[in-house]
Amino acid sequence: MSKWLAALPVYNEEHYVDDVLREVSKYAENILVIDDGSSDGTAERLAAWKDVHVERHPQNTGYGSALQTAFRYAIEQEYEYLITLDCDGQHQPKRLPQFLEACEGADIVSGSRYLKRYEGDSEPPTQRLKINRQITQQLNETLQLNLTDAFCGFKAYRVEALKRLDIKDNGYAMPLEVWVQAAMRGLRVIEIPVPLIYLDLSRSFGGALDESEKRLQYYNQCIASSIAVMEQRGFSLPTNQAFSQG
Repeated sequence: MSKWLAALPVYNEEHYVDDVLREVSKYAENILVIDDGSSDGTAERLAAWKDVHVERHPQNTGYGSALQTAFRYAIEQEYEYLITLDCDGQHQPKRLPQFLEACEGADIVSGSRYLKRYEGDSEPPTQRLKINRQITQQLNETLQLNLTDAFCGFKAYRVEALKRLDIKDNGYAMPLEVWVQAAMRGLRVIEIPVPLIYLDLSRSFGGALDESEKRLQYYNQCIASSIAVMEQRGFSLPTNQAFSQG
C-alpha cells in the first residue's frame, strides 16, 4: 500500500469540519489539516480529532500558503502521494481512492467539475464560471494543456513531483502557478471528473478580489509572472501536448 496523505486547508470551517473529517477518515489513515488562522470555533473542533495532525498558521495567510504548508509537510514526512481537498463540503471524500489510483500514472491528478455532468450538480456563480473558462482557455493555449477546470482544489500529487515545484503565490492564484511550473517542467498531468457542488453561494474571496475584473487581473498577472520566472530559469513554453483525461 502506498504511503499517502490527505490534506485539507481550512479557514473558519466550524460548520463543516467535523462532517468532512468524519468522511475523510473512512478512506485515509494519514490526515493533515492546515488551519489558516481561523477565528471561529474551528481550532476547538480540530483539537478533538486526536488522529489528525494539525498545522496552524497564527494568522490568515491565504489559500496558497496553506497548500504550500501541505506540500512541505508531505515532503518532510516522506509521503509518496499527497491528495488535497477542501473542507467546505465541495469535495466528496469517497472519491479519494479514485485520485490515488489515477496518480499511479501521473505526477498531478486534478479534479474537474466541468468534464462530466452529474445528477444534482450545482449551478456555479456566473462570474466564477466565466473567469474559470477564460483562464482555463488561456492556460491551454499558452501551455499546450487540455484542461477543463483550472481551479479545482481536489488534486493528487506524486510527492517526488512536488519537489520540483517552487510555489510562491499565497492566494487563490496558486493553482495557476502550479499549472505553469508543471507544464514547463514536463510533468504528467491527468484530469478526472468530480461533481460540481456549491453549498454556500455567499462565500467571497475577500477584499478587492470580490470584484471579478480585479480577480481576473490578479490571475493574469500570476500566469505572466510565473512564466517569466520559469523562462529566467532556462525553461521554455511547451510545444507538445502531454495531458490526458481519465
